[in-house]
Amino acid sequence: MTSTHLVDVAPERLAGWVDRFTASHGPLSWSVVGDDPDDAWQAQAQDGSWARMRSWRTPGVDDTEGPAPGWEQSPALLVVLVRRGGYAVALVCPDGSLVRHKVGTRHVQSRTAAGGWSQQRFARRRANQADVLVEAVAGHTVRLLGEGSTDRGSVPGGLVLGGDRGLAEAVLEELPASTGAVTGLPRRTLWDLPDPRRAVLDDAVRRGRAVRVQVHNA
Repeated sequence: MTSTHLVDVAPERLAGWVDRFTASHGPLSWSVVGDDPDDAWQAQAQDGSWARMRSWRTPGVDDTEGPAPGWEQSPALLVVLVRRGGYAVALVCPDGSLVRHKVGTRHVQSRTAAGGWSQQRFARRRANQADVLVEAVAGHTVRLLGEGSTDRGSVPGGLVLGGDRGLAEAVLEELPASTGAVTGLPRRTLWDLPDPRRAVLDDAVRRGRAVRVQVHNA
């Protein structure tokens, strides 16, 4: 029975993962599949199984024998997670260690089914709370970027966004022009994350750094 599933593999563990895949399915042949910029390395096994791997780097046009050394490595990352119940912002080194981070809670009220004038007043209050949250997270992001600018290896080369898509994108729009390069970074989105706490931030860093592998078992 065939099956296809997704796994996140830490960059430092990818070589071992490939070795185990080879041991289970036979010798591999490598090719590049997909559409730029979403190209992936595909490892085709002798038994018909395959694994498609995507990292922060696209496959090199001259690579013919599989990923070049270092292809799997993550760049330094800026992580921005925000939901109505809280936020987390972090600068992350390529090895996954946190250079600087901020995790906090700010409450934005949930939607209400009430009607009329009360609903309008509630909607304005909720919008104001969301605006305050967005401004706060944008401010923390600017501060972390400024404080981390002198830290070796912490200039972000990738952006991880998570939580509420609308709030996260509003944070990016709130950033000043001096941080404009951030919005143009390659990005990975994690909209399924719950309210950010330290454990959620750690999970986002893990998933943000990982090589994403689509595995098909023949």
